[in-house]
Amino acid sequence: MTEQQLTNPQEFNSLNLLELIFKHWKKLVIIAIVSAVIAAAASFLIRPKFKSSVILFPARQNSLSKSLLSENPSMSQDVLQFGEEEEAEQLIQVLNSEEIRNKIVKKYNLMRHYDIDANGSFPLTKLRSEYDDNIKFSRTEYLSVRIDVLDTDPDTAAMIANDIAALLDTVKNTIVQARAKEALIIVQGDLYAKEARIKLLDDSLGTLRDKGVFDYEKQVERLIEAYGKAVVGGNGGAAKTLQSQLDTLGKYGRAFVTLRDQLIYDVENLSLIKKKYDDAKVDADSFIKSYFLVDRAYPAERKSSPVRWLIVLVSMVSSLLLGVIVLIGLENYQQYRRKQQQA
Repeated sequence: MTEQQLTNPQEFNSLNLLELIFKHWKKLVIIAIVSAVIAAAASFLIRPKFKSSVILFPARQNSLSKSLLSENPSMSQDVLQFGEEEEAEQLIQVLNSEEIRNKIVKKYNLMRHYDIDANGSFPLTKLRSEYDDNIKFSRTEYLSVRIDVLDTDPDTAAMIANDIAALLDTVKNTIVQARAKEALIIVQGDLYAKEARIKLLDDSLGTLRDKGVFDYEKQVERLIEAYGKAVVGGNGGAAKTLQSQLDTLGKYGRAFVTLRDQLIYDVENLSLIKKKYDDAKVDADSFIKSYFLVDRAYPAERKSSPVRWLIVLVSMVSSLLLGVIVLIGLENYQQYRRKQQQA
């Protein structure tokens, strides 16, 4: 390698690099061996971890009342249908929820399990970091959801993964049922108000019936016909009685018709509200799985990490690259010093 090539970076090429490596190959071999030995020793200090996984498919998020109780076939939804991308993303969001994390942390005492000093600095931050490093949720290319758990104990890894899957249903249904119960309260209030209104209308109509108004249109028609016959027949007493009844109908008839028509409308509307109430009650009281379990987690027989050969390989390659960079720097520096001395 010439001094001009070393001092002029633009002329530095692969041949120069090979020449430099060949010149210092012994040093590079020593660097590689030392780094490999150190990396191998360090890898044995890392506690091995075992991975267990749960795979599940999200279920289509349909209202149970619409899925099972709908009288309209076009409105019914298949409760057994697999979910799609949206449902998978929703499940991952629930899996990442604070409620699931807190339950798992509490059940397995992860603060102690991860050797985190509760009285040290930032214990919750460290716990969250360890949790996120060891417990991961992802969506597969087939739109299923994968729960991966790493732990130093294979049995613990499998139990945590299965417990998270079990908690998924509990938390998801709690969220859904909370909203369904709010809807139920609203519909229930509407139902009670409608029933109270119907009772009030019926009581008001009862008062009018006590006054002799039973069926306004038919009564008017018959009384007018009878009144006409009484007048033509010269029956003054009967005509006077019939006139009194007609006066009563005239006084209360309009109110009777209004109350009767309103009662008919409210009774018809009540059946619709009762249907909504029944549907809302089904949604609020029912518990249905939000996923289809494909694979449960089982204790792993082989460790997942650390991969010692990979650690050694990466360390060797990194050390060699760093060694080459240092050698290039030293060569350039030496050439620069010689040039300065010659000047």
